[in-house]
Amino acid sequence: MTHFRQIFDPRTVAFTYLLGEDGGAAVAVDPGTDRTRLSVLAMLAELNLRLDYVLQTHWHDDGANDAAALRERTSARVVASEAARAGADIPVRHGDTINFGSEVIHVIATPGHTPGSVSYLWRDRVFTGDTLLIGGCGGTDRMGEDPAALYDSITHRLFALPGETLVFPGHDRRGRTVSTIAEERERNPAIAGRSRDEFITRRTAS
Repeated sequence: MTHFRQIFDPRTVAFTYLLGEDGGAAVAVDPGTDRTRLSVLAMLAELNLRLDYVLQTHWHDDGANDAAALRERTSARVVASEAARAGADIPVRHGDTINFGSEVIHVIATPGHTPGSVSYLWRDRVFTGDTLLIGGCGGTDRMGEDPAALYDSITHRLFALPGETLVFPGHDRRGRTVSTIAEERERNPAIAGRSRDEFITRRTAS
């Protein structure tokens, strides 16, 4: 039996995800606040799971401390892109895989929101961080953010996934919890039907 939990922090409108095998290994995706880290620890105890990995879709500034705080409470190792500014126990690149128990997670490099942004594909769902949101996408107004790379990451890598793939983002401000690749491909106002040049121009202007 596998477990999947989506944890929402209303203060930061951020999602954290916990995946695990019954009585065995587990991974947490983006446990970025004290509230969500405590929720992860409680769920690990409730479900009798061992946290093997903390997966970061991206980091800003001192974000490495977010993952380190959970690593200190468990035996988990921190996984992040090799292009991330902060260090990780396990640096990954596009095409790598992460195994926990009998489960496999595929790493998809999706730079743009940050140079080290990655998405994680597990079974029929993809955890997109701030690269692809429900009805939107991550910002490109900080140092290191690149609208051209973001457009390519979304259209060439995420939108290339099967349409029924479930999209679980890093944030949502409207109470939405999940979408699909097909829905975002067809209806996402930030990118659907926009050319690369139009997307770049709009992102640069904003």
